[in-house]
Amino acid sequence: MSSDLHMHTTFSDGGLTPEKLVLAAKQAGLHYMAITDHDTVSGIRNLYENGLYPAKGIELIPGIEFSVQDPEHEVHILGYNIDIFNLQLQEKLDEVVEHRWIRFSQIIEKLQDLGYPISETDVLTIAGATKSIGRAHIARALVKKGCFKTMGDAFEKVLYKNGPVHVPHYRLSSIDVIQLIHDAGGLVVLAHPKLIHDDAVIERLIKEGIDGLEVFYPQHNAIETQLYKNLAEKYHLFMTGGSDFHAIETRYPQKIGQFTIEDSYAEELYARKKEEVL
Repeated sequence: MSSDLHMHTTFSDGGLTPEKLVLAAKQAGLHYMAITDHDTVSGIRNLYENGLYPAKGIELIPGIEFSVQDPEHEVHILGYNIDIFNLQLQEKLDEVVEHRWIRFSQIIEKLQDLGYPISETDVLTIAGATKSIGRAHIARALVKKGCFKTMGDAFEKVLYKNGPVHVPHYRLSSIDVIQLIHDAGGLVVLAHPKLIHDDAVIERLIKEGIDGLEVFYPQHNAIETQLYKNLAEKYHLFMTGGSDFHAIETRYPQKIGQFTIEDSYAEELYARKKEEVL
């Protein structure tokens, strides 16, 4: 069987609800899965509150993905096996969400100034229950309003970084994120290291105390995958991987199960969770 340790739901910028994501993962034959929404654990909490976590028929690892403050690079950090009810974590996430809302309002204002017929209500209707509003929700709303044919078009024309409606993202420092995840009982994994485009940053994060590397990722070729494998072995780090699934038609993978990893990598994470419970 296979596993996927990097997936998003409608509680951040994914296209499937947590319930539908879990069901799709089961239908794809996954043994282990992780929900890693951006800056929120609300999707997993929603499953718990509805009696669907722990999940039947699949092992679900609670996770999260943070965008980390870095002036020159896109750095994302994943947290696994976190306590989704940790008060310190929730307080910090509330702070991040508050800044997301401010950013969201500013982007809408800029779009309106450019003549796009979009309102906050249009986006909130798309976003549903999530409090973690992001550019993907705005892109979906723009497509629904007929401003663009696809989400990709919306990002390419107006929503790209440093574009006409760009508003800086509020981000925590890598040291703060690592500490926050550890304090919530979790393991810290550097997401898609290739996308950082600077190995010196990876080395710095290893020194700061990350526990693992996302070695297996759709945009990593065979040479890069081996490079990060070697790096993980050198520093005795966990090796993880996942599809970064968002349920976006124009983004690979379009379906769960198209990109997976061997169960052994997920089992190591899951075993750590069980050890801590014991």
